[in-house]
Amino acid sequence: MPNLHRGLMLVILFPSLAIAQTSSSPSIKPSQKAPEGVVGDCPGYPENCPPSNKESQGVKAQTGATRESWRAVHNSALIIDTHADTPGRFVDENFDLTQDAGTGYLDFNRIRTGNLGAEFFSIWVEPKTNKGREIQRALDMIDSVYEQARRHPDKMLMAFSTQDILMAHRQHKLAALLGVEGGHAIQGDIRVLRDYYRLGVRYMTLTWSNTNELGDSSGDMQDKAMQHHDGLTDFGRQVVREMNRLGMMVDISHVADRTFYQALAASRAPVIASHSSSRALTSVPRNMTDDMLIALARNGGVAQVNFYCGFISQKYVDRAKELKEQHDPDYERVQSLFLQAQTPEVKKQLDTAKAALALKLPRPPLSDLIDHIDHMVKVAGADHVGLGSDFDGIDCSPQGLDSAADLPKITQALYERGYTPADLNKILGGNLMRVFVEVEKIAKQMQSEASGDKHMEASPGTQSH
Repeated sequence: MPNLHRGLMLVILFPSLAIAQTSSSPSIKPSQKAPEGVVGDCPGYPENCPPSNKESQGVKAQTGATRESWRAVHNSALIIDTHADTPGRFVDENFDLTQDAGTGYLDFNRIRTGNLGAEFFSIWVEPKTNKGREIQRALDMIDSVYEQARRHPDKMLMAFSTQDILMAHRQHKLAALLGVEGGHAIQGDIRVLRDYYRLGVRYMTLTWSNTNELGDSSGDMQDKAMQHHDGLTDFGRQVVREMNRLGMMVDISHVADRTFYQALAASRAPVIASHSSSRALTSVPRNMTDDMLIALARNGGVAQVNFYCGFISQKYVDRAKELKEQHDPDYERVQSLFLQAQTPEVKKQLDTAKAALALKLPRPPLSDLIDHIDHMVKVAGADHVGLGSDFDGIDCSPQGLDSAADLPKITQALYERGYTPADLNKILGGNLMRVFVEVEKIAKQMQSEASGDKHMEASPGTQSH
């Protein structure tokens, strides 16, 4: 890594923070689906996690449900969203969370209205426009999140652990965390991974839509010109183990199916899918099959449901495909503008183009998103599903879900389908906390092992495919 980049990192490194501990979640035998009713750990609020029962899995509707009931659950919950691309707005638009987000999804008013307690801000480096300078772009985005916390200490707190999330929750502040979206952002250097951890990154998605040195992506498996690895590379396995040792969650959203299974086998800690939905309901490679959801549950992990229209509605996907094949000008304009740096002028053009496209490609109903959550709970269990919105990284969300302010509608819809307060608390944030605690615990164990730092480090140049 260039000395300049390492120097920039070293001047803002942080001391290690206390690591919370708890017991691991019950394992699931390979021949079984995730058992319904098994309760994971709920650090800081165990009273929210009494034993579940089968009827709580969205099958039998409750009677006497009232607005006050679901509202009370939502307002008291620690709500965690694991994916928002707002740092792109911070850097490219000079956006500040005190401003009105406009057609965006996050600002402090909307965060407060929706009772969002913790947000993992995505450090996404577009691989083509930033080729060769991925680290610099990532540093700019990381700095932008810290700047929001520095400017607004009364509203936002940088968080590096489960204990920090709980502290922010007690102080009624947004806990701001960091997740790197795409292993290409380390530029093939595992030392950069460690630097990102020191800067506060607490998960990394192994790939984005591009295959990289770590493994294959679901986004380019049909590209014959792309050299694939048949899953996870040796370097990718090394990165997974190092993430386990550091206490950084392994994120398998975006990866190819084979990469997914190999990452689960390589990881000693539970993994997450930070923003993925169900392929059984919406057949796109980015979504997870039922078998993948079952495997994730056996691993003890959690799948955070993505809100994007193209991942939750087959009707939307089919119509978008038609428009793409027809080279519809409105469709192509939206796709082009969406991938550009979101300057004020570009954003204005994008909003106009999206309005024109909406007449041909309407947003799906909120019930489609709820169907995905419900299906994933039935397959994996209520202990293994959460929320990963993809706020500010998507150009379409379901009707009625226009920003973080609308998060209560999800709680209401699930409550009306029969979900108990205990299961709602787990889906809204408790499951992610359980996984994060276990990742912290395993990291502490690995760091205490005598052989923990004696392994050989692989590099992209020495790996075998």
